[in-house]
Amino acid sequence: MTKEKFSDLILECEQTMYRVSMSMLRNESDCEDAVQTAILAAYERLYTLRREEYFKTWLIRILINVCNKQLKFRSRHTELNDEHEAKSTDTSSDVRYAIEKLPEKIRQAVVLYYIEGFSVGEVKQIMKIPEGTVKSRLAKGRELLREELKER
Repeated sequence: MTKEKFSDLILECEQTMYRVSMSMLRNESDCEDAVQTAILAAYERLYTLRREEYFKTWLIRILINVCNKQLKFRSRHTELNDEHEAKSTDTSSDVRYAIEKLPEKIRQAVVLYYIEGFSVGEVKQIMKIPEGTVKSRLAKGRELLREELKER
């Protein structure tokens, strides 16, 4: 793969990378760092990409690994406070707030499938879990979102 092709593919994936990392890290600065680190790691490990048509899936997997490392580091060095979001009457804000309240593994599957538009098979590859697990996390996510949004 040429440098130009790599750059073009990265530009196509940029918004997805940002949204996925933001859903995990919930901090713009950390999100930007994770995206940049993932791009660098992807470039350095480009030789491990077996098939170009899986570039986006491969890249998002790298990004999730980077985000998980940041979360581990953060949890060791600071106390997290996830109750910083203010409640809003705006429907899209309510949905975003409800998604952010989901457990991390369920939130990842929901964001990848419903927001980023990956198929169940692609989510399976990205998260490295069985297809049945993806489907059960999506079902659990829908159930939790329904309960949370019903309360509002």
